[in-house]
Amino acid sequence: MVFLLISLTMLHLVTLAMLLIATLEKSWWVWTDIEITDLWYNCFHDNATKTWLCAATNESDWLQSVQALMVLSVVFSSISFLVFLGQLFTMSKGGLFYFTGLCQAFAGFTAFAACLIFTFHRKEILNDSRDLSKGRFGYCFILAWLCVPLLLVSGVLYVHLRKRQ
Repeated sequence: MVFLLISLTMLHLVTLAMLLIATLEKSWWVWTDIEITDLWYNCFHDNATKTWLCAATNESDWLQSVQALMVLSVVFSSISFLVFLGQLFTMSKGGLFYFTGLCQAFAGFTAFAACLIFTFHRKEILNDSRDLSKGRFGYCFILAWLCVPLLLVSGVLYVHLRKRQ
């Protein structure tokens, strides 16, 4: 039982870290090795100074919905972890972690919706005149997709986890 509890806690923390990286890091769409776009900025790498020069993205309704859903996913997962810690110390023996699992599942569904919106509306989100076939999805987009099943599985595990002494 202790092994399951530690494993589930580690899964939750790893997934939360992956969500934070996917939301805040700059690589949702890669045009070239020196030009990338994320949820917040369009960045170019300046070879002379060896730094990234970033400008705010052009706001669109689709981009704002992806931003909001990814932030909501991080918030739900964080609340889920804090509630889990609280329930772990206050819940009576035999109780189930329903609220924790529900928050974690909501985090998974919001990340899923954000990834779907970015996948199907990337032309409107990127708002660029260039051909999208010249770019590719970045590692943060892939991390966000990887978080979806991890969040949903951990949400289901939390719902079935019973507190024992």
